[in-house]
Amino acid sequence: MTISSSLNAGVAGLQANATRLASISDNIANSSTYGYKRVQTDFESLVVSSRGGTYSAGGVRADTRRLIDERGPLVSTSNATDLAIRGRGFLPVAQATEVEVANGDTSLFLTTTGSFRTDAEGYLRTNSGLVLLGWPADTDGTIPTFPRDTADGLEPVQINVNLFSGEPTTNMTLGINLPATETEAAATGDIQQLSVEYFGNLGTSESVNITFTPTVPATGSSNEWTMTLTDSVDPLTTIGEYTLTFADDRTSGGTLATVTTVSGGAYDPLAGSLIVNVAGGPIEIDIGEIGESDGITQLSDNFAPVSISKDGSPVGNMTSVEVDANGYVYAYFDTGITSRIYQVPLVDLPNPNGMVALDHQTYQPSVDSGSFFLWDASDGPTGDVLAFALEESSTDVAGELTSMIQTQRAYTSNAKVIQTVELSLAEPMSLPVEIAFCVIARSLLIDRNVCKATIAELFVRMLDISIFLQSLTLCVREVPPPWGWTNCHSDLCKRPSEKAAPSDLGCIANLRPGVLTPPKCTAIE
Repeated sequence: MTISSSLNAGVAGLQANATRLASISDNIANSSTYGYKRVQTDFESLVVSSRGGTYSAGGVRADTRRLIDERGPLVSTSNATDLAIRGRGFLPVAQATEVEVANGDTSLFLTTTGSFRTDAEGYLRTNSGLVLLGWPADTDGTIPTFPRDTADGLEPVQINVNLFSGEPTTNMTLGINLPATETEAAATGDIQQLSVEYFGNLGTSESVNITFTPTVPATGSSNEWTMTLTDSVDPLTTIGEYTLTFADDRTSGGTLATVTTVSGGAYDPLAGSLIVNVAGGPIEIDIGEIGESDGITQLSDNFAPVSISKDGSPVGNMTSVEVDANGYVYAYFDTGITSRIYQVPLVDLPNPNGMVALDHQTYQPSVDSGSFFLWDASDGPTGDVLAFALEESSTDVAGELTSMIQTQRAYTSNAKVIQTVELSLAEPMSLPVEIAFCVIARSLLIDRNVCKATIAELFVRMLDISIFLQSLTLCVREVPPPWGWTNCHSDLCKRPSEKAAPSDLGCIANLRPGVLTPPKCTAIE
């Protein structure tokens, strides 16, 4: 019956609003949780029947989902390894318990922010036990090629805080001006000397000693110098000797005209460099291209090492670790050297809201989310990585409080529906049933699932018939006015107007006490 469906709809409304209230309370409780994604509860109607003249209430069903793609505001911090993402994408992480097992089988989890710090083993992890994952760099700082559709190449980012690092020198650049007056006739022909430091394979400091010897002609200017290079490890051995000739024309005067190799590696005119072998291995020295003024020149009367540069570094202690916008992890040393050690990719999926939500603001890809892909930060659809920052909760407390008020009113209204239906069902059963056989019949009817309203109507009819038969076969009632000499209004009784039975037998609930008990009866003989 429709009144029963009203009761069921009220119960469904209570359950749906209780679910919504639970999601609201969870959102408010996590309003200060970094990286928390709020839960949204929507309602869906259920239709049972809408045909004919009657209507059965179907009720309502609650549907909840976590809005993982909704971003919270970013706040700055003082920790260099507090990471957040500005834009689309997720940080790859693993559980510290799986990393500590060290069997190489770690599950991929995703998060949007985290406060990472080095633990006793050097892993970058959060207080909740999430370890940052990344691709390890080679010794020269380059990132090898790894598959992008699987997490097989990812490793826990591990920092050796006691790391000593030194890099050997492999390249030098010489920006030197030689005095043009020393190649003129009658010049003193002073030899110019220069020592350039380089770092060996063991981080030791060595030097390449360079001497420039001018060629002094008998007349005019030769514009020619002899460059000799030796290694401080074995100063008696020449590792390279070259004859440098400079132009003196109006357009390219003072620049290199020719470079003749006497010993050592050949001069490459396209690159403007030559290679010499020191004790630790080859070093490429850039002296400038032909006709260019960015290397060794010959001008005026001054010897001036204008620009000397080299790569490599001495042994130093690591002082800090930082992550740049592209996800590269750099180690900084007290010698001023920076070394790239990892790259943290950003993970993207077609449907982030389809992922499985887990503890500690982490998520796992699922069938609904689609396959993931590992992007370089700031590449493709992904945003960039922000250090010294964390992402706050996406919960809007003001909006949640407003929704809580609406949910409370809806919950109270559904409870009122249930109360109204209960009163409607109880009213027919509140009639005064005083006859024993009616009580027995009531129990039998209830056992057979007869509606309570139908039972109440049957009781009224049964009582009316019982009293009518009593009045015909047992006695003649002497009922004082106003019932005397009136027609019986019961639809089961059609007696004549004279000496009629009480007229209200059809409305038993309205009879005053004593009506059902005749004041005096005279048996019919």
